[in-house]
Amino acid sequence: MAFNYMFPLRAAQFLFAIITLGLTGYVAHWYIVRDGISSPSQINFLIFTSLWTLFTVPYLTVAPVYFPKLTHKYATLATDALTMLFWFAGFVALAVFLSALSVCLGSVCGSAKAAAAFGAFVWIISSVTTGLAAMHVWRTRYSAPAKPAPSMERRPGV
Repeated sequence: MAFNYMFPLRAAQFLFAIITLGLTGYVAHWYIVRDGISSPSQINFLIFTSLWTLFTVPYLTVAPVYFPKLTHKYATLATDALTMLFWFAGFVALAVFLSALSVCLGSVCGSAKAAAAFGAFVWIISSVTTGLAAMHVWRTRYSAPAKPAPSMERRPGV
């Protein structure tokens, strides 16, 4: 039996999304409390992307195993691809924003840089999961909807 890489990848996605959410939340809080202005849109977008990932990863992990009728291979591929695009846009936008700052000092700057780095890690993991989902769609493109194995079907009277 081959090792299923999807669960460790999803777990890493979830963990790094939590870390990114904490880092960007700290940066957003710093802007609001210290300067009294709203945080930059790049930070806000990474907060949204982290929350999006925290909602989609549990579904993408649990639904195919426990609720196979509630999942569809094209929906999984689309959700993975959208998550990958969100992370790419988020970490690149934050990196460009940080490179344009004339002064970037202190723990808030380090937190923003770490958020961009963790965003890049999540993007890499999301790229891998999107690739795996695309390979699954490609390999099953001509197959009919999957039926459960005969040993798993419910028998009348049992």
